[in-house]
Amino acid sequence: MFSLTTLIIIAVITLLVGCAIGALAVKGMNPQQQQQSKELEQRLQNTEEKLRNYQQEVTEHFMETSQLVNRLTHSYKEVHEHLASSALKLTNPDISRQLIDAADGKLLSHNTQANDDGDNSIEAPRDWAPREPGAKGQLSEDFDLRQDDSNQDPEPPRS
Repeated sequence: MFSLTTLIIIAVITLLVGCAIGALAVKGMNPQQQQQSKELEQRLQNTEEKLRNYQQEVTEHFMETSQLVNRLTHSYKEVHEHLASSALKLTNPDISRQLIDAADGKLLSHNTQANDDGDNSIEAPRDWAPREPGAKGQLSEDFDLRQDDSNQDPEPPRS
């Protein structure tokens, strides 16, 4: 009848034809799903492109900011050097030394001014201080809490 090789070849061909028919059936049954997957792929590609563009813009922004800060620093240095050289030419040596020391942040420590009373102490603002002697200040933890002898709970807040 049929030889073994003929049967094997027929079986393989039948298997391949069955796989092809199955693949076509799966594709034919879900055209909507294929459309959705194509739309998702397109959206993914668009999102990735937007992300790359955004990253490029951020990189450019920080590069430009860095250049501007460098220019600002250079300009500040030029202004300070100009003032220092002018001070050396136009003022006495004490003022010149103060301007040169200002580059190191020493000017404020050398040139502290006293307040009206003549002392160098700093006083806190008085807007929170007690209005009456012996009264509690507004920042006190128990400011404006009344204690009754009857041990009643305070009134609930009104809404």
